[in-house]
Amino acid sequence: MIKNISLQVLPETASNSDLLKKEVSIKANVKRSDIYHIEILKRSIDARQRIIKINLQIDIYLKEAYIKKQGKQPDYKDVNNQEPVIIIGAGPAGLFAALTLLEKGIKPIIIERGKDVQRRRKDLALLTKKHIVNEDSNYCFGEGGAGTYSDGKLYTRSKKRGDVTKILDSLIHHGATPEIRVDAHPHIGTNKLPKIIQSIRETIIQFGGEVLFDSKVTDIRIKNNAVRGIVLHNGTKIDSNKIILATGHSARDIFELLYKKGIEIEAKEFALGVRVEHSQELIDQLQYKCKTRGEFLPPAPYSIVKQVQGRGVYSFCMCPGGIIAPCATQPGEVVTNGWSPSKRDYPTSNSGIVVELKFEDFAPYKEYGPLAGMYFQKGIEQTAWEIGGKTQKVPAQRLVDFTQNKLSQNIPKTSYIPGTTSAKLSEIFPLFITQHLQEGFKLFGKQMKGYLTNEAVVHAPESRTSSPVRIPRDSSTLQHPQIKGLFPCGEGAGYAGGIISAAIDGVKCAEKCSI
Repeated sequence: MIKNISLQVLPETASNSDLLKKEVSIKANVKRSDIYHIEILKRSIDARQRIIKINLQIDIYLKEAYIKKQGKQPDYKDVNNQEPVIIIGAGPAGLFAALTLLEKGIKPIIIERGKDVQRRRKDLALLTKKHIVNEDSNYCFGEGGAGTYSDGKLYTRSKKRGDVTKILDSLIHHGATPEIRVDAHPHIGTNKLPKIIQSIRETIIQFGGEVLFDSKVTDIRIKNNAVRGIVLHNGTKIDSNKIILATGHSARDIFELLYKKGIEIEAKEFALGVRVEHSQELIDQLQYKCKTRGEFLPPAPYSIVKQVQGRGVYSFCMCPGGIIAPCATQPGEVVTNGWSPSKRDYPTSNSGIVVELKFEDFAPYKEYGPLAGMYFQKGIEQTAWEIGGKTQKVPAQRLVDFTQNKLSQNIPKTSYIPGTTSAKLSEIFPLFITQHLQEGFKLFGKQMKGYLTNEAVVHAPESRTSSPVRIPRDSSTLQHPQIKGLFPCGEGAGYAGGIISAAIDGVKCAEKCSI
């Protein structure tokens, strides 16, 4: 007999099988000797009260042996001799589109401008240590996309958009821990995700798909309003009458290409701001209401949203026990993001704190039409580079100093390895962004007493929260309304916001390709 129950237990109980078994027997009113196995299905932390509890949903196997459940195993077909579908981009949208095509018996050809996960590491090291930006291989471009080396957070609110469980099962099939099915906010970690991405690539190749690295698309061939294939930077042409465009939110050259070819695109509202770093110890104290985080609790995250004069100001991509990374995709710009390893064991935590933007904010760049938001974004990144000394050093300010528009006399060492330059961040942003961030931080400090401290450091900018462009598509066919066979997909096309939602969109586009 299998009995399902929900219960709350102390963290030490959740971490000890004997203590948990005792608690379950009381809750379920069964003998401990009758409990053959306890299977945890869902786990989350309730830190609202001073005594922190762990919420568990479990299956109790009563006088019944436990047989390990396997996720649904994929049925990949040999596609060596099948007609190809071109996928531009090897991020989560592109990779999961390719896996879905294998299930449908269609050959995927992934075109990736960047390098594979192993060779990509060298370019990240050059960017971090020597401030050298490789425009095609960086934190945003390369195998696995932006998520590979920026954390691997798997939490999504997009559960109604598609089968999240299928995505998680596929990641587990390719090497992720089964714990990602259990945790309320699953996370793989930058140190583990590259091997999983490599395993997905090996599956694609094993069943007859192709993955081409160092292959930058310079043109999409179109005839009679239908795609015919692509042209690469070296002049190579690849034919296909179906293209899944999954380039990610930073592929500005693709947005420019579509605009120049007269293919309809739209400006999209997004959010932009800063990345703030606190000590993880402080965040633990604030969130767990304790002096020292217990050994059975993970490093604490936070999520906070405020309305300031009609605009949302909110935390974004919060990284407990993580570091801030340089994420520029072109020379002459500074961009920040954050990531955590699987153990989240760095002494610092960081989060993007961003302001909701509106179409009217892009008015100074209206000459660029639907690319106005992109040029708004780009202008701020270039200003940060200038103020930072024309290097990858990031303009920074102590948090209280920022709220008072006061130049910090010194900046404590942060996790951002290229280094910092003390600056007034108000010189980087339009006035309304600065004012909204300042007021937002003050409100955060009222909600989380101790958050507003001059020991925290603000880094600018956090500008790549999502795509500044949307590429329209028909809601039923997912094809571009103007170009037959062109399937705008994922975060870069404006239809996703993270690894899971991008993967789901890749699956949906691939399914439409197979019709």
